[in-house]
Amino acid sequence: MKSLILTALLSFSTLNIVAQNKNVKKETKTVTKTIKDSKGEQEIVKTIETKETQNVELALSEQKGKNIPIKEEAKVDVTKTTKIKIDGETKFIDIDQSAYYNLNGRKYQIIQKGNGYSMMNSANSETGVLRKTSNNNYIFRSKDKVSFGYLDNEGNLILETFDYKNDQITMEKFTIEK
Repeated sequence: MKSLILTALLSFSTLNIVAQNKNVKKETKTVTKTIKDSKGEQEIVKTIETKETQNVELALSEQKGKNIPIKEEAKVDVTKTTKIKIDGETKFIDIDQSAYYNLNGRKYQIIQKGNGYSMMNSANSETGVLRKTSNNNYIFRSKDKVSFGYLDNEGNLILETFDYKNDQITMEKFTIEK
């Protein structure tokens, strides 16, 4: 009776693991430093989180069964986030490298380039550049506008632009693809 209950419990617990449509690899690297200066001792904790996500796509083949090969050209999205914690206060330092965002059904990619970031559209042409300011915000510049940008708590990119004609601020929210 005991083995029957354990077998049933084990079979029910493995049902949630049946379908997986993404391969996800996470790696976290943490570096802790203690600095002594005129203000006293400060502990600085730097955390770099790298996340690689790949959609699982099966290769078209005549093979049936459990071990069907995955398409080799399935792309891997790599996002890298850096957080620095100084005496309990956490600050996000970098935009996710090679992160994908959506705005009004259009897909954009932000990649690190030079001393800032480039925003690329789905046709792989540059639509604008982001430059980091001293207070962890961003200035976005494109052909026709200059905007103030920041990341919200979910990692979405918010761009606020001042409209001179209407004397108002417009906000665009680029939602991050996870």
